[in-house]
Amino acid sequence: MHHLVTGVAGFIGSQLADCLLEGGERVSGVDDFFLGRPEHLDYARQNPRFQFFERDISRPEQAIEALCTASKGQGPLDIIWHLAANSDIAAGAADASIDFRRTLQTTFAVVEAAKSQGVKKIAFASTSAVYGERDDLLSENSGPLLPISNYGATKLASEALLSAAAELFVERLWIFRFPNVVGPRATHGAIFDFITRLASHPDSLTVLGDGSQTKPYLHVSELIAAMKFIVAHATDRRNVFNIGPNGAGTSVAFMAERVVARTLPGTPIAYTGGDRGWVGDVPRFRYSTERLARLGWQPALSSDEAVVRAVDEIASSCPR
Repeated sequence: MHHLVTGVAGFIGSQLADCLLEGGERVSGVDDFFLGRPEHLDYARQNPRFQFFERDISRPEQAIEALCTASKGQGPLDIIWHLAANSDIAAGAADASIDFRRTLQTTFAVVEAAKSQGVKKIAFASTSAVYGERDDLLSENSGPLLPISNYGATKLASEALLSAAAELFVERLWIFRFPNVVGPRATHGAIFDFITRLASHPDSLTVLGDGSQTKPYLHVSELIAAMKFIVAHATDRRNVFNIGPNGAGTSVAFMAERVVARTLPGTPIAYTGGDRGWVGDVPRFRYSTERLARLGWQPALSSDEAVVRAVDEIASSCPR
């Protein structure tokens, strides 16, 4: 199959591309390096079945041109994995145009490009943030969906655009609602931020909030395995799945303590107070992954185990 991955130089997109290539697939990737990094493509670029296009796919004409050129290079596209988006929630809260352009406009452009090139399968990276702030166990049928961040709002609007496309021309749509994802090649997020903060200010680790914020964390390798499994086995026209770990989530305090223990043992931790880190931050949620379990996939790592593994991986790769 010929796969196109948007956001291919990003944390998740680059590792998805590597995994697809290792499975013998043909992969075309698109990125503008707003958050993605060129070095994330080092492995993929060594493979003759990979081709890369530096484009701004928030612009429909560039998205259409990228898909057209990709098809000429490696044959017609079978599926688009749409991962390009702004994933920095705090940045989107400070400037709403970031989420509008890099999340909603990229989705609109991808839909237009897919229609123009006859691509009828789209897999979309959505988020738990579409649910908003809720106390109940989040299932795919939870509602109403009232996100509290521009990030969550534009992801939800993107889901709606794609659902409409499934009525018009898309024959198979997969929507993945991610939890917090951790692992190598992270460009931001709590673990990455803690490690880089300690590297520049080793006397104390400042942590936003009171440390009680608790969410489910999934290792990026298991996220990619789940996405591939869903695409292979979920056959409805529209397929919506929560992806996450089994059991309880992990607190910010646990992550901060693990980072300190791994990098600078004994460093004091200073919490800024309050029940959340920034405007739009959902301080805690509980995830149901029963639908995915019924389909036949479950993760091997708990949330805490994923965090411990990621702390070691990120600490090992960050320059000191």
